[in-house]
Amino acid sequence: MHENKYPTQNNLYTFDNLNQMKILLTGVTGYIGQRLIPVLLEHGHELVCCVRDKARFNTKKYQSPNISVVEVDFLKCNTLESIPKDIDIAYYLIHSMSTNGGDFENMEELCATNFNICVKQTNVKQVIYLSGISNTEELSKHLSSRKNVETILSNSSFALTTLRAGIIVGSGSASFEIIRDLVEKLPFMITPKWLKTKCQPIAIRNVLEYLTFVIRREETYNKSFDIGGPEILTYKEMLLRFAKIRGLKRRIVIVPVMTPKISSYWLYFVTATSYALAKNLVNSMKVEVICKPNHLEKMLGITPIDYDTAIKLAFDKIEQNLVISSWKDAQTSDLIVDGLSKFIEVPVNGCYKDVRMQKVKSVQETIDKIWRIGGKTGWYYGTWLWEIRGFLDQLMGGVGMRRGRKSDTEIAAGDALDFWRVLLADRNEKRLLLFAEMKLPGEAWLEFSIDQNNILTQTATFRPLGLLGRLYWYAVLPFHGFIFKGMVHRLGGGM
Repeated sequence: MHENKYPTQNNLYTFDNLNQMKILLTGVTGYIGQRLIPVLLEHGHELVCCVRDKARFNTKKYQSPNISVVEVDFLKCNTLESIPKDIDIAYYLIHSMSTNGGDFENMEELCATNFNICVKQTNVKQVIYLSGISNTEELSKHLSSRKNVETILSNSSFALTTLRAGIIVGSGSASFEIIRDLVEKLPFMITPKWLKTKCQPIAIRNVLEYLTFVIRREETYNKSFDIGGPEILTYKEMLLRFAKIRGLKRRIVIVPVMTPKISSYWLYFVTATSYALAKNLVNSMKVEVICKPNHLEKMLGITPIDYDTAIKLAFDKIEQNLVISSWKDAQTSDLIVDGLSKFIEVPVNGCYKDVRMQKVKSVQETIDKIWRIGGKTGWYYGTWLWEIRGFLDQLMGGVGMRRGRKSDTEIAAGDALDFWRVLLADRNEKRLLLFAEMKLPGEAWLEFSIDQNNILTQTATFRPLGLLGRLYWYAVLPFHGFIFKGMVHRLGGGM
């Protein structure tokens, strides 16, 4: 429908005038990082991806010899030694706005400081930093922190190119998904006054163009550029135009009495965002993010994509099940902040287990069902009970069932899946292992595996924390008997 006007990713970017380079990429499990990887690989660059947890990042899906992974935590200096010295370019895509614990401003400052110290010891000539538009005197904590990071990065031996973006519109972006949740769930909205705030949304395709086209462009060295789309809109206008594109009639009433705290809870309960992220988003949405004019667009030959077209392009990807990344991929509970690896070995001692077995009629059909579990597909049996459990989790400040899943058919280690996190997904081994990110008095795993005799084994494991954990297990045991029995039966081919 739109391919002729706006080419696909395969022919959108050209690097004919650039040599292949070795690029250090941070924030690779985030929304932008995952979008940038295939673009850079497509043009022959060698990528060194920095991750805190290798278990959350699968290089095999890129099918390229030019990608490697180093396990690095920029909050910990002792992990930085694994970064190679022969780096040409580095991308700084680290942020901590959605963190549930700690002071994200101090965390971002420490990350930037450690990055500087580390990169000074390499051959890096240019660092490209994606920041936020900050053209008003009164900034939110989020935008103030981004500006502070820019100041830190600018005090180094390398050339810094800073691109400042506002609302990014694309399939899987936080802004897109939050707007989508609000529009598709609420025919009538009573909203806070920050919906009158003006912003300059930009399509993800344009963001990727800017990020890649500034590589080794000396005209951009040690300079900052605001990047945005061709239109300045209020948040209310963005919601109503989204609704029009989707063929939905929506009415919005703005009231002046909704406090930032109430606004944050409103976003938290209606959309898939965490409360910590909702609070920071609300504070940022009170600030106008409009670009200062610059010549970068013309210099790089970029054609801005308007808001309506950006929305349509996003739904093209969703309908084709081609969403590359989602902001939810990086949304992590406090339970697994130190990494997934420690949870891959499911414990045996001191645990309660619910084990169900079922003879499989068709192995391939069962694997396909397992790989589609959750999200829009549901849980095959008693999905309404899963949804109630998710709602209760949300009331307690947990992730709930709102995250869904990125793809309807594919799944990989590190992906979010409703209130679970995927630890292992191996079709060859016929095994899927999930770890619960809901609020629990203990830790929980859910595993599906098929053996050589075509027997499906479904195992729920719970390691209780104290007396409360044990009481919790026995309280939900009757529901487990109902849900797990029906689920394994249907996965195995029963009706």
